[in-house]
Amino acid sequence: MISTGLMACSGDGDKADAYGNFEATEVMVSAMAQGEIFSLNIEEGQLLAQKEIIGLIDTTDLFLKEQQLVKSIAAVKTRFLTINAQMNVQLQQKKNRMVDKDRLEKLFREGAATQKQLDDINGAIDLLEAQIIATKSQKQQIQAEIETIDIQIEQVQEALSKCFVSNPVAGTVLIKYAEAGEVAAPGKPLYKIADLSLMKLKVYVSGDQMPHIKIGQEVEVQIDKTKRENSSLNGTISWISSTAEFTPKTIQTKDERVNLVYAVKVLVQNNGSIKIGMPGEINF
Repeated sequence: MISTGLMACSGDGDKADAYGNFEATEVMVSAMAQGEIFSLNIEEGQLLAQKEIIGLIDTTDLFLKEQQLVKSIAAVKTRFLTINAQMNVQLQQKKNRMVDKDRLEKLFREGAATQKQLDDINGAIDLLEAQIIATKSQKQQIQAEIETIDIQIEQVQEALSKCFVSNPVAGTVLIKYAEAGEVAAPGKPLYKIADLSLMKLKVYVSGDQMPHIKIGQEVEVQIDKTKRENSSLNGTISWISSTAEFTPKTIQTKDERVNLVYAVKVLVQNNGSIKIGMPGEINF
């Protein structure tokens, strides 16, 4: 962004209170995925809406990985069938042993069964209960595997979403850096965009002018219309620097260069006539 500022003496009626250049908030849009650029449907000067999908980077590898993970989940889930069948057998065996235990306890009370028989049936029931607990833990392990694969699928889906180039802000394409067929990499610039509907005029004012300005103040902004005439626009002071600095080096005279000034930004609605870097001036 160009932000060179020039100072003028406010006491001279033929001169503005401050001079500067217009700038806009420029956004560098970069690739977020690795692969061939299948499409990038933009041209310099084109207006884009926020969140508009304007390009696509190769998704083949990620798509295949997602399919592989989906099949892995299906394969893991088939183990549930085996474990459920195994648990059903164990539960039925425990049920049968409980019936045997009730019969033996009755026989034991009548003196027709021994203590050893009763101990054996209790031991068999305890063993089945341990086996059932072990089988349940296997189901928990399988469920944990499925949850892990689900997370991996979400990661792949997130990576897939980054293959779609989504325009982050509404604005005008300033520069296009890439074309379809080129290879993108995370961080590689694709294009630069800026909202040109609201421009900022950055100027520098002297310390003795500071008491006369404040944030939110309406000011007159002038831009060149012809060599001798200016066009007037309305502007609003949006920012005033809290610290002084030396006048930018673009000021040619030594007397002006050693002056301390404050940077000020003025918001101006762009009617289409303002361009980035264009000079402007303001009157308080």
